[in-house]
Amino acid sequence: MRTIQIYDTTLRDGTQGEGVSLSLEDKLQITQRLDAMGVDYVEGGYPLSNEKDEEFFRRVRELDLKHTKVSAFGMTRRRGLEAKDDPGMQALLAAESPCCTVVGKTWDFHVTEVLRVSLEENLAMIRDSVSFLAEAGREVIYDAEHFFDGWKRNSEYAAETIRAAAEAGASLVVLCDTNGGSMPAEVAAMTKAASEALEASGVNVGIHCHNDCDLATANSLAAVEAGAVQVQGTVNGVGERCGNADLICAITNLAVKLDGYQVLGGKSLEHLTELSRYVYETANMHLRNNQPFVGQSAFAHKGGMHVHAINRATESYEHMNPEVIGNERRILVSELSGRSNIIALTTKHDIEQDRELMDRILGEVVRLENEGYQYEAAEASFDLLVKRVAGTYVSHFERIKYHVEVGKETSGEITTEATVKIQVGDSIRHEVAEGDGPVNAIDAALRKALNGTYPTLNDMHLYDYKVRVVNSEAGTAARIRVMIESKDNEEAWGTIGVSENIIEASWKALNDAFEYKLYKDGVANAPGDPKVASASL
Repeated sequence: MRTIQIYDTTLRDGTQGEGVSLSLEDKLQITQRLDAMGVDYVEGGYPLSNEKDEEFFRRVRELDLKHTKVSAFGMTRRRGLEAKDDPGMQALLAAESPCCTVVGKTWDFHVTEVLRVSLEENLAMIRDSVSFLAEAGREVIYDAEHFFDGWKRNSEYAAETIRAAAEAGASLVVLCDTNGGSMPAEVAAMTKAASEALEASGVNVGIHCHNDCDLATANSLAAVEAGAVQVQGTVNGVGERCGNADLICAITNLAVKLDGYQVLGGKSLEHLTELSRYVYETANMHLRNNQPFVGQSAFAHKGGMHVHAINRATESYEHMNPEVIGNERRILVSELSGRSNIIALTTKHDIEQDRELMDRILGEVVRLENEGYQYEAAEASFDLLVKRVAGTYVSHFERIKYHVEVGKETSGEITTEATVKIQVGDSIRHEVAEGDGPVNAIDAALRKALNGTYPTLNDMHLYDYKVRVVNSEAGTAARIRVMIESKDNEEAWGTIGVSENIIEASWKALNDAFEYKLYKDGVANAPGDPKVASASL
């Protein structure tokens, strides 16, 4: 088994991506998560660039990290300065991290046209910087920037740069596909060539790829198979331009799909999906549903033929067990579904033997999807639909009417007030509440009307609200789809409502959210409420 080191640069290279920002506390918490996963190196940032990164290196020393080495990132010394007098070098030492990662120029074009120094001076900058840090007792990783472009243009000089770093004391030379334009075959060939160039020094190579051709993971794996011992990347592939190699994919491919490699010290990958989603949430980014391995759609099945096969043998349409990386199989229902989808999603209702009922449920799904409903992310609404079609749905409350009023005070403040009149059992409840907007106001009024009878609703709250126009060609008369996500102390669930009126669509989704909560908690209906809802919405 070859051990492949995992080097995470989410906190530095990842935050260079558009829309990616992490606070100091975010960075510290992500570091702890990466350590718990068994990640070998975490690049904390560039201590000379800003106060936050400087403070990170002070605070991270207080963490009780079990496995991870923290690395400070910087550049080779400036031209015309000795390493000991260079502010960047001094900042790296002041960070007091056990490892320092230094990036230097490999491509002669960058040396002469960007840095505007001689080729000889660039080699001296590399040697001086690496030796200065190594002699101070730091482990030094040398990032050979634009390695592949440089090797293609002038392989002799590119080889000189990485040999200079290795001979000066670098423990590892990392080959960077900085522009993200290399192909897997050439990455493999050049990685092998670089390893041969460094053979006399006994220094190994690592790989750092960008994703501009959507090949960062493939290129990383190609480099590993050609001899690289470390993969650099970011969680979820975030980073500048099109991002970096996605460590989630690199780790899983190395540990599960390829033979002969060990990562993360051989630890289980069962928390990998959790790590991916934690970083998304911490960075306030939307989850990428189709992300390989850990995305919500990675093991989701919608087509009837697919689900039929999955029900018989999961490997028929799945390349691996999703539980290995902490994900789960999902069966979706839509107008593309067949009876197999309905059977898979209704097992808890014990109705799989009733083929006529299955067909009626499927027919109702097709009809409602034609109106704009979509049940893929609204499984709670689908669960209630099954009850309605089966005739087992009894509402816990009935709407009599509601009214929403939005006004603007002379002070300029916008106010929203909702009035809700409902029947709960034999009782009529009429409540009014203010809110930050129409949906918040309706939610507040409905809670006032229901909480006395159904106190379990206190545990539930809405945490996401999405609106989409279904048929935009209809202009202002278009149907609106509202998706609401709710959660309590145990689980989260999605509900849906569709109408030409956004308030009515919101009411339908909110109504389902409340009803699902009461059903799943096994709450009995209020006395005197015998009404069975109709099968249609």
